[in-house]
Amino acid sequence: MAAGVGSRMRPLTDTTPKPMLRILGKPLLEYIFESLPDEIDEVLIIVGYKREQIEQHFGPSFSGKKVTYVVQEKATGTADALALCLPHLTNGERFLVLNADDIYGKESIERCLKYPRAVLVAEVPDPRPFGVVQVDGWGIAIELVEKPEHPKSNLIVPGVYVLDTHLFEYAPVPAKNGEKFFPTMLAQMLKDYPVHTERTGFWINCTTPGDIPEAEKRLAGRA
Repeated sequence: MAAGVGSRMRPLTDTTPKPMLRILGKPLLEYIFESLPDEIDEVLIIVGYKREQIEQHFGPSFSGKKVTYVVQEKATGTADALALCLPHLTNGERFLVLNADDIYGKESIERCLKYPRAVLVAEVPDPRPFGVVQVDGWGIAIELVEKPEHPKSNLIVPGVYVLDTHLFEYAPVPAKNGEKFFPTMLAQMLKDYPVHTERTGFWINCTTPGDIPEAEKRLAGRA
């Protein structure tokens, strides 16, 4: 999902879409391609804001994977963004959803693919800015609440999901600003379909300009 303006990254995103911001000389979205498991052979990039920069860089294929661009003209939320991808999916098909503004370890994503449906989770000191998940004794997600004032756990969803088209059986709950986000669909889905959780290994959250030097430091140390 790479259509957003990236307002919290301003002024860097005034001229460059967030997925094209460079970390150690390489666009953020390239790191996401590198984290994709080998089983993934086609990538749908949902584009919007300054999309021509993304399209020109990645072209019709990149890193051995076919690339298709899905255009989200208006910033109406991630639920609408995923709905635009539905024509590219067959009924019951599994698909992997990733945010285009974080860097993930390939191994963590590969573990998620072991299950029919799964989400990557991470433990953080302050989960309030994130989607907070509760997990049962078998590692199954039993509740997902977006940005709660009083979180019931410290486990959050950093933005990696293995889902299937059953997701689209559920209507998103509009936010106060009218935008619709697909985690509200997932929160309903996990009550009817088991959604496994896997703990993240390597994860870098890139939200503000101050996160980029820290990301470069961690990536340089991992090389």
